[in-house]
Amino acid sequence: MDQGAPSAVTAPAAAPTTAPPGAKLNPKAVAAATVTVLLWASAFVAIRSAAAHYGPGALALGRLTVGSIALLAVWAIRREGLPPRAAWPGIALSGLLWFGLYMVALNWGEQKVDAGTAAMVVNIGPMLIALLGGWLLREGFPRQLMVGMAVSFAGAVVVGLAQSGGSGSSVLGVLLCLAAALLYAAGVVAQKPALRHATALQATAFGCLIGTVACLPFSGQLAGQLGHAPLSATLNLVYLGLFPTALAFSTWAYALSRTTAGRMGATTYAVPALVVVMSWAILGEVPALLSLAGGCLCLGGVALARRR
Repeated sequence: MDQGAPSAVTAPAAAPTTAPPGAKLNPKAVAAATVTVLLWASAFVAIRSAAAHYGPGALALGRLTVGSIALLAVWAIRREGLPPRAAWPGIALSGLLWFGLYMVALNWGEQKVDAGTAAMVVNIGPMLIALLGGWLLREGFPRQLMVGMAVSFAGAVVVGLAQSGGSGSSVLGVLLCLAAALLYAAGVVAQKPALRHATALQATAFGCLIGTVACLPFSGQLAGQLGHAPLSATLNLVYLGLFPTALAFSTWAYALSRTTAGRMGATTYAVPALVVVMSWAILGEVPALLSLAGGCLCLGGVALARRR
């Protein structure tokens, strides 16, 4: 999704070797992770804007369709071929859980709660990624990572509470965002083993395609809403497909293939802080001092977790 780092266009032709758990990310992977975080933060704002005109499933299908077309076009130009057989279980599972169901749950949740609250709840995901990665992927539980995650999670909670403004967030919305966090964590842990066999572009392109197929039941809804939605909402849908999906998921996969799932998950704790800034700039929402304090905690925890 982002650039300035190896993206869908610049993904390596051969499956990279996963870095050891304690290894430091190389500069290109750091740039890729940074691009992912920035674009995923922007997605919360874009979803919030488009959700008034597109249903959760229709928005997910439209976003994934745009993303799949872009990714498969790049995949065809690069002639990387199909992923190896060993990569398909992880690609299929991450495609269903992360690209498909996660996006529907998040879109639905953002119809019920504000972007800051959604970002806070979804950012429980990295905690689950670290726990699942330590258990299922045998990445272990480095103390520095766990301490950094705890600090960032505290910051994410502060940001979410400040953004909610005491307005009584929908219980359903919070539960949907919690479900999105669980799907996100499961999808990342499923994708990690696939990246031992497939390139970042292969894993992202075919994962996105599988997510698109999973959302096809919403095609009728999407067709109907496309005709009535304003141009701004449709442009948001296209933006979500090209950047927070096609580019950002590619840069994520590139960086994930070079570090642990837990350490990569921790980098997304910067998202709530960035959502506050973007909401301020784009939606005209002035962040409270409490939001800024929570954002500083998020970023400080990310820095702590990424230290060797």
